[in-house]
Formats: sequence, structure tokens, C-alpha cells
Amino acid sequence: MSKPAYKRVLLKLSGEALMGDDPYGINRATIERMVADVAEVAKLGVELAIVIGGGNIFRGVAPGAQGMDRATADYMGMLATVMNALALADAMRHVGITARVMSAIGIEQVVEPYVRPKALQYLEEGKVVVFAAGTGNPFFTTDTAAALRAAEMGCDALLKGTSVDGVYSADPKKDKSATRYDHLTYQDVLSQNLKVMDAAAIALMRESGIPIVVFSIREEGSLRRVLNGEGTFTVISDLQDAG
Repeated sequence: MSKPAYKRVLLKLSGEALMGDDPYGINRATIERMVADVAEVAKLGVELAIVIGGGNIFRGVAPGAQGMDRATADYMGMLATVMNALALADAMRHVGITARVMSAIGIEQVVEPYVRPKALQYLEEGKVVVFAAGTGNPFFTTDTAAALRAAEMGCDALLKGTSVDGVYSADPKKDKSATRYDHLTYQDVLSQNLKVMDAAAIALMRESGIPIVVFSIREEGSLRRVLNGEGTFTVISDLQDAG
């Protein structure tokens, strides 16, 4: 097996990735498959941190949140990410992976508070760290949280697991003529408004010099292939020959 391209990575998952084919919530078969991929990567010695969104849970209560104060709705979304993080950590425990959930908002009876030196220690010990509750602030997305944690942890790459195998010129589910990019610069993403991650996240990754790798998390074994530089994905960086 080839040596992994990255030693320490942050994996960004949307909450929707946990739904599988369900309309909302957590699909058990889907989360078990994802955790199997994580276990495979952990065996390679890759240090892995995860940031997960909460859309799969918040989607179920979104109609009732209409007209709600934005900050209140954002805090509800943060709590949804905590539930997803706990589910991920529990699923990892069942396959022998030690995971630690760290929250940006204080819920000490449920999860650990986020403390950067402690998170770094966990990664160095080979534990998977799941960051919950975004940045702990309303008006910031979990994309921004992923970029922030990737920079704080000194990650070699930010891997964004999506439902498609990279970045396209248009939505490939709606436009059959959409073309996939092998490589883009951070400026390409911003100037073409490609909606990979929000602008704050892209700018932080550019400033930190951390490449973003976009791939399909729905394909079994895709995480390992990406880390080995195999399979199909899009690399976003300032190196023209990257990927």
C-alpha cells in the first residue's frame, strides 16, 4: 500500500452526508460505512480530525424555525452538530477507534470543551478528534469552522466529503454538460463563485496554505483512495500543478 499523501488531515462532512437516502436524521448503514472508511485510514497512521454539520437534524425542524432570530437558529444548528458528533464517536467506538468529541460551546456533562493543546495531544496519540458546535459563534458556517480547526491543528489538507466526486462548473445533477475540475486555485473558486465552501473558509485556507480536496464520501473506500492520491477528486490550492 502506498504511503499516504498527508500525515494529518481534517475531514469536513455535511450533516446531510449522514442521512443516506433518508429525508432527515441519521442512517445507520451510512454512518457505519463512513466509520469503516475512517478505521481503514486510521490504520495507515493518518492523524484525523472531523468537523460535521447539522443539516440532517436541523432539516427536520427547519419549518418551525422560519421567522426565528438568526442567532437562535444558528445555536440550534450547533446543538445538532453535537448530536451528530456523538453518533460518529459512538459508531467509531464499536469498531475499536478511540474518538474524542470537543465542543466549541460548553456542554461539559456531555462532551469536552474545545481546548487546542488537548486536541493536538489527542491527534498525536492517534485518537480521532470530532469537533462539534462549529466555531461556537452564530453567523459562521461549519465550513468556516472546518477551515479554522484545520489551521489550528496544523493539518496538511482539508478534505471535504460531498455527494459528488469533485468540483464541477455547474451542478452535475442538474446540468449533464457540467465539467469536473482536477485542480483549481483559491482565487478560481472565489471569482467563479463555485460554492465549494464559503468565502471566509476559502480565504483562511489560502492564507494558511492548506489545500482543499473535494471528493465523494458516498463511495466506499474513497477516503483511503484520496489519501493515497488515487481516485477522482478536485484539489484547490495555489500550486498550478497540484493534484
